[in-house]
Amino acid sequence: MTELAHLAKSGAEIALRVTPKASRNQIAQAEDGTLRAYVTVVPEDGKANAAVMKLLAKALGIAKSRLTLIRGQTARDKVFRID
Repeated sequence: MTELAHLAKSGAEIALRVTPKASRNQIAQAEDGTLRAYVTVVPEDGKANAAVMKLLAKALGIAKSRLTLIRGQTARDKVFRID
């Protein structure tokens, strides 16, 4: 998994593209610097969002309660803010 601790600054916004129903949970950084999150759960009833939030918090080394989804509730492209 990609280490993202250097991004864990209060007030920072983290944009990423989510792929649900992947073979495993992981966060990868593309060559152009964009972040991609792969989660195994299906995108229904907010399950994928919860899985992405948990995965992102673990990669950042922070509590998931510090993350807020500010854009992309139902889209693949999401933006999280660190509180």
